[in-house]
Amino acid sequence: MTLFVGLRRMLGASMRALAATAFLCAVAPAVSAQEAVDFSKFDGWKKEFRTRALTSGIPAAVFEAAFKGISADKKVIEFDRNQAEFNRAIWEYLAAAVSDRRVSNGRAAALANADTLAAIEIKYGVPKEVVVAIWGVESAFGRNRGGFDVVRSMATLAFEGRRKARFEAELLAALRILAAGDIEPRKMLGSWAGAMGHTQFMPSSYLELAVDFDGDGKRNIWSDNPVDALASTARYLSVRGWKTGEPWGVEIALPKGFDFRLLDGGPRSTSFWTERGLKLKSGEALPAGLEAAEILLPAGANGPAFLVFNNYRVILSYNPATAYALAVLLLSERIGGKPKHTFAWPVDDRPLTRTTGKELQEKLTGLGFDTGGIDGIVGANTRAAIRRFQTANGLIADGYASEKLLDYVRRAVAAREGKVFGRPPEPPSEADIREMQTLLKGLGYRIGTIDGKAGRLTTAALSSVIKKRGLDLKPEPSKAVLEELRKAARGE
Repeated sequence: MTLFVGLRRMLGASMRALAATAFLCAVAPAVSAQEAVDFSKFDGWKKEFRTRALTSGIPAAVFEAAFKGISADKKVIEFDRNQAEFNRAIWEYLAAAVSDRRVSNGRAAALANADTLAAIEIKYGVPKEVVVAIWGVESAFGRNRGGFDVVRSMATLAFEGRRKARFEAELLAALRILAAGDIEPRKMLGSWAGAMGHTQFMPSSYLELAVDFDGDGKRNIWSDNPVDALASTARYLSVRGWKTGEPWGVEIALPKGFDFRLLDGGPRSTSFWTERGLKLKSGEALPAGLEAAEILLPAGANGPAFLVFNNYRVILSYNPATAYALAVLLLSERIGGKPKHTFAWPVDDRPLTRTTGKELQEKLTGLGFDTGGIDGIVGANTRAAIRRFQTANGLIADGYASEKLLDYVRRAVAAREGKVFGRPPEPPSEADIREMQTLLKGLGYRIGTIDGKAGRLTTAALSSVIKKRGLDLKPEPSKAVLEELRKAARGE
């Protein structure tokens, strides 16, 4: 990891592990027609995979038991393609992930398992608050461990094919767990992506790092007893390089005229950043003597800024989402007794969704600012492309993929195509939104209270109207949408 500026889209309230150990889970709509999967080919894939599995050493009896009655799960595909990680603003996610209730529950869970957590901290050097925070974010302290059949979920994702090699490898790991007799096939339950237990370990991470901490002869991360799962998580973080006694990061204030090109330089020492005018948000000097410090701008230059260190990146290895890492670390601080965090978020400039992220990548690449791929995920390459575009256009080069930036890019494309490259359209006023809500209600849509705010019901109703009328408009309040609603109310 060389830079963590920007935002990977947010997860839902019940979080699942992503990547090497953890995945994110959210309620998702149906897969779109253009991305439809031919599920009739699943049996053919299973036959081919069986050959590969047996060749890799999986006993035939284990394979047959694991796949008995298994078919592809359409819900898994839907969840995978509509992860809330890519569709929710970081401030909304953190409000849920670090809620007062979760903090209270976390403190209670830490107290109830105090002796065990103390022993785990002594052995692995990872603070108990961090382990408890991961437990809380991943499974609400064991209450939401997931009810998906792990073999079926990963077989579905491997068959679907976008990340075939990755999920076939995880599926083989799951089969090795079954072959070892650690769990029975239909009791191996987890998230839609195969993450298991209290802290949502992927099968490969289980094989590598899970421990039998309670001494019962089993590495049981699935049971109601969380001991093995908590210890396994601490061991994971320890092996990945957690530095005992070192802070994960600090909130900072960027100096006036800060050179955002420095964001591309990778980790530096705190003395390097001090020389360039960085200070703590409080105005105090940065902690001295720390290496590998990077600036994190999770919502661009207009949001909070952090200087993050090694332990932040260790949490990213558990789940490579900025929102996840911040949630775990901020929650750990609250569980440890620190006061409620308050950050100034740019709520009027929302991050992009997976769909609009793809649009941004396509348009930037078309303008000559190559994003290194079109997948809707705003990673290091996309952020670098954004900064090049921002620099070329005299904007603050913070790499933040937001709705305002996308609008600017759209207008740049329009200018290249000979269209008018003027100011963006005037946003609708509160009175406009009230009128929209009144018109929607008159058209028979459920919009809740007419309050001038574009909430979930209002947005859903607008989307339905736009789709029904076959309009090429974004499903959000705008002057153009208001005019279409007026036409609809007049019967035009």
